[in-house]
Amino acid sequence: MDSTKIIDALKKTPIFAKTSDESLHSLLKSAIQKTVPAGTKIVEKGQSGLGFYLVLSGKADVVSGGKRLAEIGEGGFFGELSVIDGAPRTADVVAKGEVTCLVVSQWAMRSLIDTHPEIALSMLDELVRRLRATDEKHGMAS
Repeated sequence: MDSTKIIDALKKTPIFAKTSDESLHSLLKSAIQKTVPAGTKIVEKGQSGLGFYLVLSGKADVVSGGKRLAEIGEGGFFGELSVIDGAPRTADVVAKGEVTCLVVSQWAMRSLIDTHPEIALSMLDELVRRLRATDEKHGMAS
């Protein structure tokens, strides 16, 4: 996928919506594209989390304890927690069909956050949104 389409996909995510094209081009210089076949674990629960993933094409399931927690499609992302703390993955992400992701290392994301702190605020907004959705799903007050 060409860089213009990837930049457009990044800008559609809540985390990068307010980030300049120049900064995103810098980010792309240290990112890689990874394509995996159906059934492949893109990330594995308990393994070190060292990056952020943006799904460029295909669909993947988020699975923990044998239970499907979510589906991530084109434009979806995961791994934002590991960018913050580097802790082990909290779930498996398994390709439903062939999946292509943009993978951004933890150090590249941290560098971008240092120069563009609004990304950190956007990440917090998204994490809060997900936590509230989980709370609602489980009938918990927030």
